[in-house]
Amino acid sequence: MRLLEVLLSLANLLAFFSLAFRLPRAVRWMRLSAPAALPVAGVQALLEGTRWQMVPAYGLAGLFFFAWLLAKAGPSGNLSSRLVRGLVAGVGIVGLPVSIALPLLAPVFRFPPPGGPYRIGTLTYHWVDTSRPEIFSEPSARRELMVQIWYPARGETSSARAPYMQGVGALAPGLARLAHLPGFAFGHLRHVTTNAIPSAPVADEEPNYPVLLFLEGLGGFRQMNTFQVEELVSHGYIVAAIDQPYAAAAVVFPDGRQAAGLPVDQSKPLVLQSYLPSETAPTLHGRAFPEGIIPYLAQDVIFTLDRLADLNREDPHGILTGRLDLERAGTFGVSLGGIVAAESCRLAPQLRACLFMDAPMPVGVVRDGLRQPTMIITRDAETMRLERERAGGWPEYEIEIHQTSMRAVYDSLPGDGYFLRVPGIFHIDFTDVPSWSPIAGRLGFSGLLPAERSHAILNAYTLTFFERHLKGRPAPLLDGPSAQYPEVLFERR
Repeated sequence: MRLLEVLLSLANLLAFFSLAFRLPRAVRWMRLSAPAALPVAGVQALLEGTRWQMVPAYGLAGLFFFAWLLAKAGPSGNLSSRLVRGLVAGVGIVGLPVSIALPLLAPVFRFPPPGGPYRIGTLTYHWVDTSRPEIFSEPSARRELMVQIWYPARGETSSARAPYMQGVGALAPGLARLAHLPGFAFGHLRHVTTNAIPSAPVADEEPNYPVLLFLEGLGGFRQMNTFQVEELVSHGYIVAAIDQPYAAAAVVFPDGRQAAGLPVDQSKPLVLQSYLPSETAPTLHGRAFPEGIIPYLAQDVIFTLDRLADLNREDPHGILTGRLDLERAGTFGVSLGGIVAAESCRLAPQLRACLFMDAPMPVGVVRDGLRQPTMIITRDAETMRLERERAGGWPEYEIEIHQTSMRAVYDSLPGDGYFLRVPGIFHIDFTDVPSWSPIAGRLGFSGLLPAERSHAILNAYTLTFFERHLKGRPAPLLDGPSAQYPEVLFERR
């Protein structure tokens, strides 16, 4: 809970006790707190912003103020005074726990400070690929991307922080479909901020920094792995996250247009065809996709690499010019993003290090293999079955293709490769989502490891992998199983 939310809850508690019970003379000062809850609610709403989880607290503050007016109007022992105390007691006993529990269970959470020496800056770009038609909408449209870039920065610690999500209202329906919750349940995420400073100047410690491209999961959003992105940037990487229209939950363009994600019954067959092909190719808008949509989405990565090269020559913001080291470029992605990242690494040798999280490998990658240093982070089949029991999904054929395709790509690597399994970690644990609620595990969304531990493992191995293969630094964590992370089943080539 935020500071003023805590103060409002305390004010409601004091108002409850002062109105529902006869107070001893020594604490009758508490009666002064009865009308205070409503002004505190107003200040909280004005300064911190409203959210639906606080509605019971706002309602109680109004009720207590009204009850105080009634109690003040008549003698303390008359019938109306007793009715007021009974009403306050009955409503408060039920309402106070609810008013405190809701904002605790769906908090305006904070991202922990990352562990590296750099502060973090961020910029967002809108790029149009005029050479490619948009396959998900009308044929005359061209492919458009929103790309957010985080980079090592210098700036004041007191500088305003960037919001976690932009356009929460547009994202909410897509997130609701994935979580089987109403869209309004995600409204409070508009109040979450990150450790990044918008448009901060680039840090001067290095002339330029290695570049990583991040790819989101199906129905996700470009900031969905902020825990991981911020850790990498704080250690001296530039990370560009690509919002892929119609595969993301929603993408909002600068002019206000929105590209909502395809319904799952349309998108899933198009993705599945790329790693578990059917003889009958899925179609979209009358067009067949015998290879699925992964090759098309991988072209977003190639296009982004070209635009990053342009940006390095001349950034229209005047911030990143000459600061991107595209000779040291890599990619990482989760779920659908991992599939797209793998295909991108097959197509683009300029991607020098490739990391995939919990993603089956597309047919072309299994067939041709990869030449770059590669890390695969996933979990064992039994954990996937446990997730199926608790949260649904994961039919047996999906589990099999996940396990066999990832293993096939790892086994065929000609050079450095790492295959990590983390028993007990669920699919959603590879993202920020477990941080959204402390009861994510109890609801079955999150796995057996606490979110903090899952994220610590992912951050440690992700950072160490890129440190070794893009910066050439020693990485003893990658030499074998680690006593620091005994949960990880570690293999290397």
